[in-house]
Amino acid sequence: MNKQALIFAGLLLMSSGIAAQTLEQVVNQRPPEMQQRDAHRHPIQTLEFFRVEPGMTVAEALPGGGWYTQIIAPTLGKNGMIYGINYNDDMWARFGFFSPDAIIQQQALTKQFEQNVADLGDTMPPARGFTFETVPESLKGTADRVLFIRALHNLHRFEADAGTLTQALKVAHILLKPNGLAGVVQHRAPEKSSDAWADGSAGYLKTSRVIEAFKQAGFALIDASEVNANAKDTPNEQDIVWRLPPSYFGSDSDDKKAAMQAIGESDRMTLLFAKTP
Repeated sequence: MNKQALIFAGLLLMSSGIAAQTLEQVVNQRPPEMQQRDAHRHPIQTLEFFRVEPGMTVAEALPGGGWYTQIIAPTLGKNGMIYGINYNDDMWARFGFFSPDAIIQQQALTKQFEQNVADLGDTMPPARGFTFETVPESLKGTADRVLFIRALHNLHRFEADAGTLTQALKVAHILLKPNGLAGVVQHRAPEKSSDAWADGSAGYLKTSRVIEAFKQAGFALIDASEVNANAKDTPNEQDIVWRLPPSYFGSDSDDKKAAMQAIGESDRMTLLFAKTP
């Protein structure tokens, strides 16, 4: 290895070390109630696997209540940028259980994203909020990373009716720089499951289906991790992911809740894709 290559390699190692140190500090400085899920969600290992570093531009799909936003944004810092990308406004009615007022509240989260990030502190990156259909053309090729963390199941659920997954992955491909990466954490269905059950409506998707969807959208799988695996979660086709913590849906007795607590959060695939031309 020549001198120039050695210097470059050293800079990469230094950058990686700084990123890991920053990420660990951010995660460990959160309030205790925010850290309760860390043992199940492994945010440090997950974001390191996705190669997220300070100063990057990161698009987070479906930031929701901001559990991951509160880690990603401080890690990126003032020199970074974060986009929050939500469902299209007309998708909320497709679920069938949101009241009109609840739909309005969900739709409002997109416009609130910028302020929510700013409220995290003075060292936050600039932030912008969009839906998948309102991402500006001017942002083409600006993102280093697009992250789909527990965000694909409902996009897949309504794919047949509305092309929601196809649109989301197309937006991810457009947003990413030529060397950009897309990271996925997703509730994992057993490969032997029927396609009808593993369509996202129960929260679970097959790894093979996710890989194929990304391939069709112009991505190549470059790495996979078991950091978010949970061998205790072995769902059958009568199960939904929301039976598990933190939701405990259907746990109408202490015994049922204890059984779900013993399993923990869902078994999850963790995948990394590269944008292809």
